[in-house]
Amino acid sequence: QVQLVESGGGSVQAGGSLRLSCAASGPAFSSLSTGWFHQAPGEERELVAAISTYRNTPIYADSVLGRFTISRDNAKNTVYLQMNSLNPEDTGVYYCAAASTVWLTPRAEYWGQGTPVTVSS
Repeated sequence: QVQLVESGGGSVQAGGSLRLSCAASGPAFSSLSTGWFHQAPGEERELVAAISTYRNTPIYADSVLGRFTISRDNAKNTVYLQMNSLNPEDTGVYYCAAASTVWLTPRAEYWGQGTPVTVSS
């Protein structure tokens, strides 16, 4: 069983930056696809960034391309999300997820509890 614990959320002004971390415990984290979902207030959860198990290929939602960077450190069992140039639309809860599939989807088996991010204008 994989457990995921996020940290790094908080409040920031528009244009600022935050770095989210997701620490994983359990076997074979390096063999899982992993990434981050964003859920804005009143909206459905959506994938913003993920790393595939296929050559560690990163993918990004169009809304964050060029602003967010996902990375993982398998030695530390941790995945990161560097968020720059934040805007109020980035406000919401960010969830770390992991899956045994090559590409991460909303049907991922493992989820963290979420970390809130608030961006003020």
